[in-house]
Amino acid sequence: MTDVKDDAAAGTAPSPATLTDDPPPAVKRRLRVVTLIATFGGLLFGYDTGVINGALPYMKEDLGLTPFTEGLVTSSLLFGAALGALFGGRLSDQRGRRKNILMLAVIFFFGALGCTLAPNTEVMVVARFVLGLAVGGASVTVPVYLAEISPAEKRGGLVTRNELMIVSGQLAAFTFNAIIASFGGESGGVWRWMLVIATLPAVVLWFGMLVMPESPRWLASQTRYAEALAVLKQVRSERRAEAELKEVTGLAVADERAKSGGWADLKATPWIKRLVWVGIGIAVCQQVTGVNTIMYYGTQILTDAGFASDSALTANIANGVISVLATFLGIWLLGRVDRRPMLMIGQLGTTTALLLIGVFSIALPEGTPRAYAVLAMTVTFLAFQQGAISPVTWLMLAEIFPMRMRGFGMGVCAVVLWMVNFAIGLTFPVLVDSIGISATFFVFACLGIGAVLFVRTYVPETRGRSLETLQNELRARYTRSTDPVPSSN
Repeated sequence: MTDVKDDAAAGTAPSPATLTDDPPPAVKRRLRVVTLIATFGGLLFGYDTGVINGALPYMKEDLGLTPFTEGLVTSSLLFGAALGALFGGRLSDQRGRRKNILMLAVIFFFGALGCTLAPNTEVMVVARFVLGLAVGGASVTVPVYLAEISPAEKRGGLVTRNELMIVSGQLAAFTFNAIIASFGGESGGVWRWMLVIATLPAVVLWFGMLVMPESPRWLASQTRYAEALAVLKQVRSERRAEAELKEVTGLAVADERAKSGGWADLKATPWIKRLVWVGIGIAVCQQVTGVNTIMYYGTQILTDAGFASDSALTANIANGVISVLATFLGIWLLGRVDRRPMLMIGQLGTTTALLLIGVFSIALPEGTPRAYAVLAMTVTFLAFQQGAISPVTWLMLAEIFPMRMRGFGMGVCAVVLWMVNFAIGLTFPVLVDSIGISATFFVFACLGIGAVLFVRTYVPETRGRSLETLQNELRARYTRSTDPVPSSN
């Protein structure tokens, strides 16, 4: 697998033991449990962002939401997520990945409880903002924890499993929304039952992380080498753990030397600055497809297209199912297809689907044919989005930055991604209310064309190269002859 080789070559050269090791079943089982528990952070991320989809129509009536406050309730979580992503990475560097995930589980729990019990719009907005802090923190902490505890040859698969848990969480939210609505759709406050379910995986995450180990790489960065070795022995064979400790120690030393990374590098190194802009562009392209208008407002879109409210909730499950299946396909394709054409095809597919949603909403009369035509296009849209754009986006952001500022570069891009997500979540209901559903999707189709042009012009290919080779290629590509100081990277 190409990604495996890339990861292995990213740090120091792997030892022969690293490549040929076959750990005992108990060690493999331990790694599977660690991955499962940690990705409950991804599951909560998905559930808490997806549940609003079905809860909003009922909440709108109970809380008296206007199009603006409706957008505010949806997007306050996203604004919190941007701040959570900004501070989550720094806190996990200071306190450790495990402690940070434990803290996030507590915020997930009380954020979900606050949303459930919210008596009015103001409290709901504040509670959703708090919940967003946990979502953003999880989006940057869980992948790092998984990457640092995984063996090199399994790193790609284990890290992208978090993406799978995110879309599984969204599917769970859509399914529970439909089930709860079918039993209590006419009773007041049914949306509270939809929201309170999110407290359960938060409890599992908290209790589970109590018995999970700290990241060995973080322990090594704190010069706690004996503890790092003890953790490695839980998830590796003894021979490999000892060999890998040398590698981890080497990386810790390299990180210590790289403390000048971050804003200092960004200001002083022009090619890195240009690379960060490319990363920001990739993040923006992933969001301007309008994917989260479907994930947050899918039920409303299907109701506007002609479904009855309860039928729209059920039909929306198809969006969750296709997201999970497409993510499986995307993870499989990543090891076999170049990233750049995969991203281009994904953008072309989503743009075409958006265009057709707008056309069908105008051309077809209100009723069943239009409802199913729009549903077919939302499913098609999500197949391209979750099968190509989303997995390639997160993988590329993890690949393109130099080793010493990989976390910082990803953090900057994640903040921009969440802020664009916030802006779209806030303005979508206002746009639909003012210019209509068709014109709104035509706007997203135009943005999609811009995204295709950006990918074609600026995005580099990253597959089939070691991260060190890629770093040299990108430095050559983004360095100009007029740059004042040659980089030492």
